Amino acid sequence: MPVVTNLVEIRDLQFSYGDRTILSGLHMDFPRGKVIAVMGGSGCGKTTVLRLVGGQIQPQQGAVTVDGNVVHKLDTDDLYKLRRKMGMLFQFGALFTDLTVFENVAFPIREHTQLPESMIRDLVLLKLHAVGLRNAAHLKPAEISGGMARRVAVARAVALDPQLIMYDEPFAGLDPISMGVTANLIRKLNDALGSTSILVSHDVHECFMIADFVYFMSAGKIVAQGTPAEMRVSEDPYVKQFVNAEPDGPVPFHYPGRNLGDDLGLEART
Repeated sequence: MPVVTNLVEIRDLQFSYGDRTILSGLHMDFPRGKVIAVMGGSGCGKTTVLRLVGGQIQPQQGAVTVDGNVVHKLDTDDLYKLRRKMGMLFQFGALFTDLTVFENVAFPIREHTQLPESMIRDLVLLKLHAVGLRNAAHLKPAEISGGMARRVAVARAVALDPQLIMYDEPFAGLDPISMGVTANLIRKLNDALGSTSILVSHDVHECFMIADFVYFMSAGKIVAQGTPAEMRVSEDPYVKQFVNAEPDGPVPFHYPGRNLGDDLGLEART
């Protein structure tokens, strides 16, 4: 059976919460071995894409295919088997605060394998060494910096050498040095493991530095796509506004709806 070029494919995807449309007509490819950034403002549907890929929610239309499997058609056992091939870095890390750094990284290995403790110890120390924190293995998350905690979360995400690694806002709340360290780490781990990485973020500099391809989303749709180099020189109004952090452009400041005058009843008073 030939290997499919794309590890993840999204086709004609529609997702809504009740009457509120979140994603519409989404068509995306995530090739094997690449880092793909999904960018856009808050509330545009970026994290929802990750939840659909992981099978936490199901689309009303279209499909998400991961390694040849249509995610929403899998039964519980097959979905869990597929998730075994995925790593996830949650927004702000989401480490277990009562566990040490070592135990946090060991958790998915113990949960999904029957390896002996001696081998788990070696694997965890290797993962922590890869993120520069082997000597912090005995510390609790509260005893290390925010940037270090994010690196521990990265080590946990790659503990099982996943085919697919998903990063949900990995740079949020980090100082510039930690952001650069985390970005380089994402790129190096992706290349070392031969994984596919989906990088959800709104941090332009870091994403453009490490991504092979970029999707820009707005209001649940793809509004632009291309390599970082292409996006830097794009004349698309949305891309220009986002990349240059301009306050005025296609993305409005106010949530759409009634104007202030109507809500205050100004016309009725005149």
